[in-house]
Amino acid sequence: MTSDNEITIDERGDCLTGQDPRSPRHAIDAPTVAGAVKPVRLGPIEVPTPVVLSPMAGVTNWPFRVLCEEYGPDGLYVAEMITARALVARNPKALRLCRFAPTERVRSLQLYGVNPAIVEQAARIVVDEHMADHVDLNFGCPVPKVTRRGGGSALPWKTDIFTDVIRRVVRVCGEADIPVTAKIRVGIDHDHETFLEAGRIAQEEGCKAVTLHARTTAEYYGGHSDWSRIGELKERLEIPVFGNGDIWGADDALAMIAETGCDGVAIGRGCQGRPWLFADIRHAFEGSDERFNPTLGEVCRVISRHARLLVEFYDGDERMAVHDLRKHIAWYLKGFPVGGSTRKAFMECESLEDVDREIGRLDPDVEFPPRVIDKPRGRVRFAKKVHLPYGWLDSRTTSHEERETLFGDDPMDASY
Repeated sequence: MTSDNEITIDERGDCLTGQDPRSPRHAIDAPTVAGAVKPVRLGPIEVPTPVVLSPMAGVTNWPFRVLCEEYGPDGLYVAEMITARALVARNPKALRLCRFAPTERVRSLQLYGVNPAIVEQAARIVVDEHMADHVDLNFGCPVPKVTRRGGGSALPWKTDIFTDVIRRVVRVCGEADIPVTAKIRVGIDHDHETFLEAGRIAQEEGCKAVTLHARTTAEYYGGHSDWSRIGELKERLEIPVFGNGDIWGADDALAMIAETGCDGVAIGRGCQGRPWLFADIRHAFEGSDERFNPTLGEVCRVISRHARLLVEFYDGDERMAVHDLRKHIAWYLKGFPVGGSTRKAFMECESLEDVDREIGRLDPDVEFPPRVIDKPRGRVRFAKKVHLPYGWLDSRTTSHEERETLFGDDPMDASY
């Protein structure tokens, strides 16, 4: 550990540099659980197919959620992380991200914050303004700008703040019978694991479920997640446990449940450019081998619909909508033989007309490329160090001085 609490990856993190032979995806007879997966209840909410769209910044706004839910209508689709201070400050972008489409079955919102009082205020706004039916708390984000303020996956190390945040939000949301869940990681690194204690605290304080991303903060999104930790947590808790990490296809979802006994799965990068993954998982859980491998023409129809939903999201601003679509285009076209010039042309689009023009130039009969079916997607980023507040690891609880530093008025915490 360096003097400013930047932690290098420990020895167990060396698998980040290559293939990990411990990958559970090659060792489990996944179909053994097909047809036996049960619905999960979160307070008044039943999730018939226990699959969750994990919140992803800049990705899981309501247009993308709607696409995912159309393929897997009975899962749980969570909005991207809302910063509590920004919501309390009525930040326009935060308020936009709190919007839900009329078709969404369950309005599921995730809050992030370090100051328990501010998170409580944000939860009060959610309740009083009838913003959501379910609240998830983010204790899993590994991004440096979050962890250096003690938030995200760094926060469970400080059990006093962690407990206080959950207790306050559960109390406020309980008044409206809104279930609260928590998303966590294994720990900061393998010398500072917190997941078992964090899961216990979440359960004792009234959370209805816990989702575990089976990596440490130090492992970020590299290598293979260690699904055995999900099994450990499931053995310790009575509330439902959702497993997260390296689910790239429906068979991976089956394999995770078979290995860990978890109650359901949470999907992040695996659905980027593939909202139909939720249909595949629903079929797999029902014992069906039906899978959706669309032609390029079918993918283009999804792109076109996504673009138009984004225009609604941005109140008619086509330019903003198409700019938002750009990152999704790269994911949608992954593996298709469309060429660099086509990809570049999509990145230069400024209107729906531009998007439609580029779609019209593609061959709709090209089949979905087998080499990318159920393969990793999104960026695989390797963390070299974890950024934490100074002295963060010296104690499991916070001092008065630390709280003054953490809870100071930080204008960056109220912006996007």
